[in-house]
Amino acid sequence: MTNYLVVTAMGTDRPGLVSRLARLASDCDCDIVDSRMALFGNEFTLIMMISGSWPAITKIETMLPSLSVELELMTVMKRTSKHVPKNYVSRVEVSISGEDQRGTMKTITQFLAERSLDLAAVRSHADDNEGLQTQSIFLAINIPDKVDLAKLETSIYQLAEEMNLECSIKLMQGTSSSQ
Repeated sequence: MTNYLVVTAMGTDRPGLVSRLARLASDCDCDIVDSRMALFGNEFTLIMMISGSWPAITKIETMLPSLSVELELMTVMKRTSKHVPKNYVSRVEVSISGEDQRGTMKTITQFLAERSLDLAAVRSHADDNEGLQTQSIFLAINIPDKVDLAKLETSIYQLAEEMNLECSIKLMQGTSSSQ
């Protein structure tokens, strides 16, 4: 039986961090099923899902803390199960941009939560363009069959307009989630 572990690591960015974490997974007879890495300021962040036998997952859980100390990383581990994708009628990809405003992400995510919509992906970025702080947000939203897609699109455009932001929406038909 395959077991799964999610590992999150964060620390000062420097060469070789991903290699050392990947080597640990391999040395413990585990596979990296999925991973995401990003830099925030000077901080390296990594999230990865690892699979392996019960003894292999236990071994990585035992060895990761000492490697974390050596690499000066903060790490968190949590056992999980294999993701079972839900079937959705479609996925909507929303791009929002404009002048940076405090609370934009709170307002948008609250809007989605109030409608019980499933976020498949979120990316946001702020820039300084010649003294003007701008923001760009990308959302991938899984749409169940009970949602009136036309009404949702109208509501999203209306929300963006109320916030003085530009918005574009792209419909992806027949999508199943693969988070």
